[in-house]
Amino acid sequence: MKKIEHIGIAVKDIEASNKLFTKIFGKENYKAEVVESNGVITSFFKIGENKIELVAATNSHSPIHKYLEKNREGIHHLAFDVDDIYSEMKRLKNEGIRLLNESPKIGADKKLICFLHPKDTNGVLIELCQEIKQ
Repeated sequence: MKKIEHIGIAVKDIEASNKLFTKIFGKENYKAEVVESNGVITSFFKIGENKIELVAATNSHSPIHKYLEKNREGIHHLAFDVDDIYSEMKRLKNEGIRLLNESPKIGADKKLICFLHPKDTNGVLIELCQEIKQ
């Protein structure tokens, strides 16, 4: 793993949260994107070298919707940048870490993504991210 790619924050209302975090950070988000496959809308803020991703559900089947039914708004996941998501997934699986998806999905911000099972990571939802090479 190369670096923290972003910190994901689960929110109920993306517009209200964008306004709040714009006040906090003193700048507007640089990107918003709907990811239909995950039933989410994302909004990214750049803070120095770091990114914060706000994530809200677009439907009741979304993992974020289900998460917010059980939990409060707040930090949802830590995402790490990797060079080769396939080899990292294989390596982690060989280490006994369960994956929430057996093959990478297309996520926001032009990334291939995979989540690790939080029961195997001390309760922390970890996302692997690889830039989609074109």
